[in-house]
Amino acid sequence: MARKSFHRSRYQRYSGGPDPLAPPVDLREALETIGDDVMAGASPQRALRELLRRGTPNMRGLDKLREQVNRRRQELLKKRNLDGTFAEIRELLDRAVLEERKQLARDLDDDARFAEMQIGSLPPSTAQAVEELSEYNWRSPQAREDYEKIKDLLGRELLDQRFAGMKEALEGATEADRQRVSDMLKDLNELLEAHNRGEDTSDKFDEFMDSHGDFFPENPRNTEELIDSLAQRAAAAQQFYNSLTPEQRAELDQLAQQAFGSPDLMSQLAQMDSQLRAARPGLDWDDAQSFSGDQPMGLGEGAAALRDISELEALSEQLSQQYAGAQMDDIDLDALARQLGDEAAVDARMLAELEKALSEQGFFDRTADGQLRLSPKAMRQLGQSIFRDIAEQLSGRRGDRQTRQTGLLGEPTGASREWEFGDTDPWDVTRTVSNAVLRNVSETTEPSLATSEMARSGVRIDVRDVEVAETESRTQAAVVLLVDTSFSMEMEGRWTPMKRTAIALNHLISTRFRSDELHLIAFGRYARSIDIAELTGLQPRMEQGTNLHHALLLAQRHLRRFPNAQPVVLVVTDGEPTAHLDPSGEPFFFYPPHPQTIALTVRELDHVARLGAQVTFFRLGEDPGLAHFMDQIARRIGGRVVAPDVDGLGAAVVGDYLKSRKGRRRG
Repeated sequence: MARKSFHRSRYQRYSGGPDPLAPPVDLREALETIGDDVMAGASPQRALRELLRRGTPNMRGLDKLREQVNRRRQELLKKRNLDGTFAEIRELLDRAVLEERKQLARDLDDDARFAEMQIGSLPPSTAQAVEELSEYNWRSPQAREDYEKIKDLLGRELLDQRFAGMKEALEGATEADRQRVSDMLKDLNELLEAHNRGEDTSDKFDEFMDSHGDFFPENPRNTEELIDSLAQRAAAAQQFYNSLTPEQRAELDQLAQQAFGSPDLMSQLAQMDSQLRAARPGLDWDDAQSFSGDQPMGLGEGAAALRDISELEALSEQLSQQYAGAQMDDIDLDALARQLGDEAAVDARMLAELEKALSEQGFFDRTADGQLRLSPKAMRQLGQSIFRDIAEQLSGRRGDRQTRQTGLLGEPTGASREWEFGDTDPWDVTRTVSNAVLRNVSETTEPSLATSEMARSGVRIDVRDVEVAETESRTQAAVVLLVDTSFSMEMEGRWTPMKRTAIALNHLISTRFRSDELHLIAFGRYARSIDIAELTGLQPRMEQGTNLHHALLLAQRHLRRFPNAQPVVLVVTDGEPTAHLDPSGEPFFFYPPHPQTIALTVRELDHVARLGAQVTFFRLGEDPGLAHFMDQIARRIGGRVVAPDVDGLGAAVVGDYLKSRKGRRRG
């Protein structure tokens, strides 16, 4: 009979880097948020920092994590105090004295009366009383036991401040156990002293760990790691001492001499602290905290709380990212998990991955002066997102969710694009096969093997490879979008919607109607041609003036470059023309609008109309002077006036452009 074999599986908590089941970072959502901030006037660098500070709906930002870190620190300070060991010693002392008095009351000899006087005249100071009783000959066994517990407690607490778990490990310790601790401290001080002299301590460290390794559950691998662990605890013990009141410090100094019944332990610990301070002078040895709560802590527990507070303060600084050279990699994820839980560490790790992914995937470019700006790739992604929002607005208006207009007449443009769900355009076979070949080669570690495999079994085509031949009407348009960048646009909340409109129109023309030529012109006190990336990052300026005259002069240059194209002029503004160029080329500003400004602007509009341009004005706001001017000029040149609300500006401009294309097809 065949013997069955069994496969054994082991399961344990995952601890290897990022959570493999965690959702991937949403770069599209992050880019939209950054884009909104950039359009509102923030630099890309600042917008990225703001995103990391705020986080996302599914991920806490640095501000939220820092708030929780600071709240935990305040809770430790407001709920706890450092009286625990002092109160426990006082309780043991009172109990010992009470038991001794009971015994003395039963004894009738003269020595008992003398002892009663000695017990009755103890000083009110706990430390002084403990010291006076160090030579007292106890008659009550219970009283003697309670008094010995004081010495034992002091020794264990002082050790627990500096070595993990010592308080519990040495409870009920024998004299041999205490001797082992003394030997360990002696050898440790010799090791630290050799290290501080600059000697090679590798062999000494190995010998030390062979003899005393059970005192160090952290299992340090070398002297440096041992010092790191011990120095942090010793610094916390010193901070505990610094945080005591002067009276408490005096009590502790006197009590510490009674630890384990002699001052030897305190002497060895003081020597160790001195060596550790010399080895790690940069730690917070001189810090102190003010505890004000009603939950007492012992020496060891208090030092642990101070280590937590020190760690929380470091985390708060790391999460602030306000210091020079700050990086997301500075955040101690292990410390964050210890203080706030694993989910907080996951959020911080995701923020770091988000920042890294945005940089590595080419969403930022650096300009000649070293400043960051959104890259063409980022602009495409941002344009796609904004256009999607505007397309939904258009669909809601017309009851038609299909906004893609290319291909309606079926005439190839010579260009191709990625296949999208629902496309009915014919495949561009050449591009599709080329994409498949390149993908197969790039996904194989050995390109030569991939080539021979394709030669044997053919090219495997994936849906990612498919491109379709783009078709559309061949009527070309020269489109000029003139956007008002005067300060009133920012004052009235129209700055970002204006930019979103330009980005959406640029995306539509550059991806769907590539034969059309779009030109952007920004006009305030003067006008200038501007590319979409520069417009996206353009910051508002305290500048008065609406120089439509200058903008129309620049628009005509673009229209004349394409004499065979249909000219289309789209003007977005919230104010009457209040500036024009004088013969010297300098801008002239006057409010209310100067008659010469109006005359020169109307003259250029007439020139645009004579070029055969379709002119549409998008009037923002309720300025009656602007409404009157636009109505008059629209009748004069056969243009149109649209008065959208600010949230519908993008849909109005894109819809008007699409309508003009339909008109060109019918023509």
